[in-house]
Amino acid sequence: MSIYNFRPNYGDAIISLSGGKALGGPTDGPVTKWQFDKGATIPTEAEIDDEVIRLQAEYDAQEYARNRKPEYPDIGDQLDDLYHKGAFSDEMAVKIKAVKDAHPKPE
Repeated sequence: MSIYNFRPNYGDAIISLSGGKALGGPTDGPVTKWQFDKGATIPTEAEIDDEVIRLQAEYDAQEYARNRKPEYPDIGDQLDDLYHKGAFSDEMAVKIKAVKDAHPKPE
């Protein structure tokens, strides 16, 4: 799954290719204006172009997940429903009940 919630750009490709050793630079290049940690392999412009394409394909493939996310019920509501349906293990149900008992819902 893509780590990007936005369209990846030139800078994202440099960071990806450098293994996180890119310190910063212009998000539209060139790579020669970027700063890197010592020992970082500095990617070529061709590698960066290919990585932007790869990251974009990864981003595009996750469109369904980005579209679903705002439509799902709140995670707390999902978990509460599972709790009330008895879907948790006995151990987890005891932990959840302890929290609910310690902080009761107002009437």
